[in-house]
Amino acid sequence: MMLSFKVVKINKPDEVNLILGQSHFIKTVEDLYEVLVNQVPGLKFGLAFVESSGACKVRCEGTDEELKKLAGQQALGL
Repeated sequence: MMLSFKVVKINKPDEVNLILGQSHFIKTVEDLYEVLVNQVPGLKFGLAFVESSGACKVRCEGTDEELKKLAGQQALGL
């Protein structure tokens, strides 16, 4: 298999911060959620995780529905 790279545009409002990472463990979504809500009370965020095998489903979590939706939409582009 040949390695290839693809440029993907991330569409987000200027006032929204973005953290992009990689993990091999599906529970990462719950782990990140727990860390964020326990360390920063009142934080508004959305996060998404794309499974790396099978149907490559996108899992979303967060405290703000619009940010969860935005995270999920951007994850689908990856």
